[in-house]
Amino acid sequence: MASKPRIKVPSSAKAGEVIEVKTLITHVMETGFRKGSDGKLVPRNIINTFTATFGGKEVFKADLSSGVSANPYIAFKFKVPAAGDLELTWVDDKGEKVVEKVAIAVS
Repeated sequence: MASKPRIKVPSSAKAGEVIEVKTLITHVMETGFRKGSDGKLVPRNIINTFTATFGGKEVFKADLSSGVSANPYIAFKFKVPAAGDLELTWVDDKGEKVVEKVAIAVS
């Protein structure tokens, strides 16, 4: 599906602070409307779901469509209750999944 995503989070945060998370994943995001060199339509294959969980609770979710460009960049904010792992998951039309965990330090 994609290469290892780039994820940027603050190096530390305070409990209760709102932080911004930035992600970029490499993916062709094929819409299914483009024709290949053989003249046939290239099958659709987009990342259709992105979720972020912290401490087992969903803190952000995006349902993507064919209008999203290749290599989607997603940024969101959430309130950090305590130190823990932020788990980010991308799922495409083929069912392929990329899951990355990032530790969030609380000072």
